[in-house]
Amino acid sequence: MAKRILITGGAGFIGSHLAETLLNEGNQIIVLDNFHTGRKENLTHLLANPNFELVRHDITDPIKLEVDEIYNMACPASPVHYQSNPIKTIKTNVLGMMNMLGLAKRVKARILQASTSEVYGNPLEHPQTESYWGNVNTIGIRSCYDEGKRVAETLCFDYHRQHGVDIRVIRIFNTYGPRMIPDDGRVVSNFIVQALRGEDITIYGDGSQTRSFCYVDDLVRGIIKMMNTENFIGPVNLGNEGEFTVTELAELVIKETGSKSKIIYLPLPQDDPTRRKPNLSLAKEKLNYSTTVPLVEGVKKTIEYFSKRV
Repeated sequence: MAKRILITGGAGFIGSHLAETLLNEGNQIIVLDNFHTGRKENLTHLLANPNFELVRHDITDPIKLEVDEIYNMACPASPVHYQSNPIKTIKTNVLGMMNMLGLAKRVKARILQASTSEVYGNPLEHPQTESYWGNVNTIGIRSCYDEGKRVAETLCFDYHRQHGVDIRVIRIFNTYGPRMIPDDGRVVSNFIVQALRGEDITIYGDGSQTRSFCYVDDLVRGIIKMMNTENFIGPVNLGNEGEFTVTELAELVIKETGSKSKIIYLPLPQDDPTRRKPNLSLAKEKLNYSTTVPLVEGVKKTIEYFSKRV
């Protein structure tokens, strides 16, 4: 049966892909976005669909809607944007989460919270399992996001225990693909844009720090699977287990763009994790989750997207 689904932050990079997929499955979709980092152009091709509705709204303000499910994707996710207004970021994570949980409680909707690998901070455990409590600086420049997401998880579990709210919590690891913002400061979009412009590719640190890169289609499939799985509320890691150094990514982008860009190295920002890779054992066990898009293929698709816009 078709469901009435609310997606907050649905005009963003991941949210728009999620909205498109759920709409194509025959559901009624309401997207809320304040367009701080979300963009209408990500959803233009959906606006004519009678089952799609786009509302400008900030989730730090309450809203009354009748829905079956809520995907809470609202929050700037790149350091450039979440550090530009840190108080707003933590309000989105905390007040916004409370408003969405309150809505879910009133209408008895299932709610999925898009948490993040950043809850692990600069991890002392590698790869990161869901049972790892993290190594997070509570007063650093990234804390508005890291600690905000940790509090959001706390709220989810407290609403679940105290009010019986039907929650799902996922922890998203580095995700990339079409509709990323060119200037959002993330390595994949940064490197591709710099390479296409023929600029130097800037690596912060010595380039030996690692990341695992998940193509957006693989992530969206995991998110929907988690929402529709019974008797498992999470938290659960979603991402890709492939681990690459930042230098390896830069070299791949240069090769696939055919760019003559040179790599330059700059100081590592405060609290930037040196290693990041999910342990996906729980996702495989509970969701039968797997990734299908290799890094080189996903990078090619992302380059194709940016080459039309840069």
